[in-house]
Amino acid sequence: MSDELQQRSKGWTPREPEPGPRPAPAPATEPGTGPPAPDGKQKTGQRPRRTGPRRLLPTWRMLLGTLLGGLLLVTGLFALGYFLVKIPPANAAATKQSNVYLYADGSQLARDGDVNRENVSLAQISKDAQHATLAAEDRDFYTESAVDPKAMLRAGWNTVTGKGRQSGSTITQQYVKNYYLGQEQTVTRKVKEFFISIKLDREKSKDDILEGYLNTSYYGRNAYGIQAAAQAYYGIDAHRLTVGQGAYLAALLNAPSEYDVIAHPENKSAALARWNYVLDGMAEKKWLTPAARHRIAFPMPRQAKGSAGMSGQRGYLVQAVNDYLTSNEIIDEDTLTRGGYRVTTTLQKPKQDAFVKAVDDQVMDRLDKKNRKVDTYVRAGGVAIDPSSGKVLAMYGGIDYTQQYVNNATRRDYQVGSTFKPFVFTSAVQNDSQTQDGRTITPNTVYDGTDQRPVEGWNGPAYAPENEDGISYGDITVRTATDKSVNSVYAQMAVDVGGAKVRKTAVALGIPADTPDLTPSPSIALGPATAGVLDMAEAYATLANHGRHGTYSLVEKITKDGEDAVELPAHRVRQAVSRQAADTTTTMLQSVVDGGTGQAAQAAGRPAAGKTGTAEEDTAAWFAGYTPDLATVVAVMGQDPETGAHKSLYGALGQARINGGGYPAQIWAQFTEDALSGTEAQDFDLRTQPGAEEPDYPAYEPDDPDTGDGQDDDGTTDDGRDTPAQDEDGTPDGTTARTPGQTAGQTQGQGGRTPGRTPGTTAGTTTGTTGGTATDGGTTGGTTEGGGTDSGGTDDGTTGAPEGEGGPLSGLTSGKR
Repeated sequence: MSDELQQRSKGWTPREPEPGPRPAPAPATEPGTGPPAPDGKQKTGQRPRRTGPRRLLPTWRMLLGTLLGGLLLVTGLFALGYFLVKIPPANAAATKQSNVYLYADGSQLARDGDVNRENVSLAQISKDAQHATLAAEDRDFYTESAVDPKAMLRAGWNTVTGKGRQSGSTITQQYVKNYYLGQEQTVTRKVKEFFISIKLDREKSKDDILEGYLNTSYYGRNAYGIQAAAQAYYGIDAHRLTVGQGAYLAALLNAPSEYDVIAHPENKSAALARWNYVLDGMAEKKWLTPAARHRIAFPMPRQAKGSAGMSGQRGYLVQAVNDYLTSNEIIDEDTLTRGGYRVTTTLQKPKQDAFVKAVDDQVMDRLDKKNRKVDTYVRAGGVAIDPSSGKVLAMYGGIDYTQQYVNNATRRDYQVGSTFKPFVFTSAVQNDSQTQDGRTITPNTVYDGTDQRPVEGWNGPAYAPENEDGISYGDITVRTATDKSVNSVYAQMAVDVGGAKVRKTAVALGIPADTPDLTPSPSIALGPATAGVLDMAEAYATLANHGRHGTYSLVEKITKDGEDAVELPAHRVRQAVSRQAADTTTTMLQSVVDGGTGQAAQAAGRPAAGKTGTAEEDTAAWFAGYTPDLATVVAVMGQDPETGAHKSLYGALGQARINGGGYPAQIWAQFTEDALSGTEAQDFDLRTQPGAEEPDYPAYEPDDPDTGDGQDDDGTTDDGRDTPAQDEDGTPDGTTARTPGQTAGQTQGQGGRTPGRTPGTTAGTTTGTTGGTATDGGTTGGTTEGGGTDSGGTDDGTTGAPEGEGGPLSGLTSGKR
């Protein structure tokens, strides 16, 4: 081989350019498309690259791969969870710990009792009760799987979107939670519940699971399991439960304490709705025929009895604390009933003892249950709140929790009566309201107090309320109408202010918005609403605190195993109504105590403001009042101890009637004096609306007072009842008569405290005296001279205001005519 050929074969010797033109370079192609084929066609072995927004979308291969990967991951996690999560032994529910409740000073108030449970087999539970439980909690229990993912997702969504907390759990899951786990709302617990439920469903029969569920569920009244519940609510064994009874017990599972219609009669409508839901479910599943469904009447449970360890006031206080914790979602009921907590309350033992003593001294020790059946109906409830902090310092729930199960301090089924009237006036000042003829409403505004006077400016049905004892007062100032609790004046004022505004003010002060019969009509002023004693104490505490409202508190601290276990909500205060509105109302209520229907409260020996009230048919009498540093509400109620029905108190304690200015005010005065003993009395620091000042009228002395009208020489009425000693003007010793009239020549807007004022007197002189004690309706004593016609006279010498002409306010324009 020649050297030339070797060099060429190595490829490093440059070549000479060949003669002729060079071929043109190949055209550029899209990346990945390759050069054109020899026959001129483009190669198609590779997909063209996506451009624009299409590049952001995953391909079907990517989606498929992700889906398969996710399924493999979920399957792996499920398998891992299934094998790792074991069915644990029964939880501590069977050996529940006690909760310990303490007074504010750390001394023990109460310790709740042992668990009330008696396990029974499924065969010992009536079929009707079984079906009712399934209808309430899990209608497809026997055909569905252990878990229901759709229901869990739906419940989670409803909870997130504010439609209420829902478990979304099957009966199997609930049983697992009750028996094997706890009640804590955590992801870990829900995951365990999920896997244990699936395992349990494979290892146990549906009957076994249902039996376990019925034996571990909590029904209220410290009853665990359906056998204990059947005894607690109906006094029978579980195998004797009827359809209606079983449906009620099943309804309780949703809200055990809330749906107890004996402990919380105000919630009866909600309990009935749930009961009907259960029965409808039974009919839907063919466990009950439509005809049988409509024949079932609600089976009222029997009166409950508290455990011996909760005797006296202890049971009422524990019940109130538990309701406070659960209703404010501080601790859920299931978790609380499992126990182990030390709950320090805001209750002060000295004040608690003082409340019990006051009720005993003024009422309970005076009852004659053997000779007066009506005395067996007498109940009492009371609450005292620190206005500045909202802390409940004392509470009287009843004579004894083991004898009277219902807490009279928290129940919401008695009308509040005229104790609601101050809220109407507060709303009037808050909203700068005017009378029908355009006058600003102040304590000195004049209204027509004629009995059964139709309200004006109201578009609803005709309404003409009756005053107490049918008394007509004629033209009368708002201050005096409050002193005498004149219905016709306040019904008209409610129209002038607007029922909706009155309702809004009451709710802002502390009355629950869902209070029954809190309707925006003229009658709202007369107190048909059935707020509880605790609710009213909260509202009056807001007035005492110059219009600043803070939700009441019953708990200072909660610990478990020596550590703070629960974070309590911060006490937040807001200006519910203006200080001017609250303080002007206080001046009005001071007048009620100084010379109106609440004079018995003066015995507290403190500057005080308050209002009396009486429910229809005298089924309840109220006194709501406050000093600058303590707001207290007391109610005396009538209830049949056997049936629970409301009863009138006519004749109770040997009195013709029980009014708020009587025993309730006396209890209030004794308690307030004892509770504040050792502290310096404080005056109210008030800032009132313009025009609220009380005019200073010259003294007026009646001519030749007749002190023998209905009274003996010793200052008692002819019926033997003691009344305060009186001065020559017919008023209690050392006080000035407070009657709505004015002396001749006084002008509109007046109506303050003038001696000897009587409603509608002519030319001026009165010859009577106040007969007996003042009542909520405000009877005033005496007869008039000068042509007036008496109205509303009573046997003990009291008379109403004359409706004739010539009264001292005859030239004034009434707020309503």
